[in-house]
Amino acid sequence: MDELIQRLKALSDANRMRIVMMLGQRALCVCELLEVLDISGGTLSNHLKILHNSGLVDQHKDGRWVEYAIKNGEPQSFIHRVTSDYLEKEPFLSDRRKVNSITRLICSSASKNRKYS
Repeated sequence: MDELIQRLKALSDANRMRIVMMLGQRALCVCELLEVLDISGGTLSNHLKILHNSGLVDQHKDGRWVEYAIKNGEPQSFIHRVTSDYLEKEPFLSDRRKVNSITRLICSSASKNRKYS
């Protein structure tokens, strides 16, 4: 679950989300990303580092260029893939089972046994 949280935190910045969406179109180098974004090279470098460290973005050298791309391709399902891998793991699996088994009747009878201050 820590990996999921780290990935979602990496996506929680508007510029990083924009970077990911652009990389969904094709691999890009820093200068290409800077053409689109209104940020400094240092800021972009920091964003790319966060995305790379979270496992969302790969980098590879192409001659004198360093290209960045979404890790494991398929950009159309990128956000779904980031989260769906975790839906069948704990604690989400248990949570889903519990949600499927509760009704408002169970909730209201349980609340009668609770003491509120």
